[in-house]
Amino acid sequence: MDGNREQRGNQRQNAGGGRGRQRSGGASAGGDGAEVNGNVAPRGGPRQRPSGAGGGRGGSGSQHRSGPQGEANGNVVGAGHQGKPRAAAGRGGQSAKGQGGRRVPEQFAVPERLNKALASIGVASRREIEEMIIAGRISVNEEPAAIGQKVTPTDRIRVNGKLVQLRFETKVPRVLMYHKPEGEIVSRDDPEGRTTVFEQLPKLRHGRWVAVGRLDFNTSGLLLFTDDGALANRLMHPRYEMEREYAVRLLGTLTDEQITLLKSGIELGDGTARFTSVVDRGGEGSNHWYHVVLSEGRNREVRRMFEALQLTVSRLMRVRYGPVLMPSRLKRGQVENLEEALVCQLAGIEAPKAVPSKGRRSRR
Repeated sequence: MDGNREQRGNQRQNAGGGRGRQRSGGASAGGDGAEVNGNVAPRGGPRQRPSGAGGGRGGSGSQHRSGPQGEANGNVVGAGHQGKPRAAAGRGGQSAKGQGGRRVPEQFAVPERLNKALASIGVASRREIEEMIIAGRISVNEEPAAIGQKVTPTDRIRVNGKLVQLRFETKVPRVLMYHKPEGEIVSRDDPEGRTTVFEQLPKLRHGRWVAVGRLDFNTSGLLLFTDDGALANRLMHPRYEMEREYAVRLLGTLTDEQITLLKSGIELGDGTARFTSVVDRGGEGSNHWYHVVLSEGRNREVRRMFEALQLTVSRLMRVRYGPVLMPSRLKRGQVENLEEALVCQLAGIEAPKAVPSKGRRSRR
């Protein structure tokens, strides 16, 4: 019996020694260790997390969480939602805010020098911030910051390892209203040599005008232009369902059944199309007018819907695009700047506050 006890004790001692040798073997970089992001982790064991700039207490290493959630460009991506980032919530999240504190779309935020942006929120003076950058105490996107570097709302800025939230100025795009006449094409180049709408627009020092949608060659009315491509895409994107209102002149009048069909849906070659509103504006014979409203902008959609009912459109004019109504003073071929408040409404940003003028002090 004493021999059996001694044998079992030797087995336990050998097993413990094996585990000790396995742990000590995994710690060597040249053996079973695998290098990940510059850190050595043993195979089959826990991987070491890389430490960002400004490590230590409150550094980037303390911000990473284990589990199904990870951080990607300041957005938290949960399990099952990869590819659909959500805005980071809670303190320390990077968000684009204007001077009034209201969240603004990132594409309308003006890039700012890092030292100026940090000084504006009271971190330190610009000179002191430059000294902090040289000392490696500030990072941008987990990389050491550089003197003169510019940042945007998508960047993640850390000071001494802690995320900070910056404020950015808002760039208000420029938007034009143009009363397009019939006989002009919405294109920069036309093989047939026809007049294009871009020939009628004022010149820009930088960039170029982008048309918000199109109007057919024989269609007149309101056409918007902007110097900001992001705003143009926003106004044309089906997600926003921007309404387009047209004045339509028909040869004849619509019956109640035809109005119901136009509002319930007409099958076209590229899918179902419907008007959200059909209003009779009066007239007689070949001069009967209707106002119709669409929430999309397919090619020749209005004309094709009436053609499907064997009706002829003799004249078509767009009178409204979203909240922008073409003013009666805007004659054919004329251009007018859209008011800044309405531009901010279209862009979803807060209108800049007017800076009060400094009056002259009266001498006593």
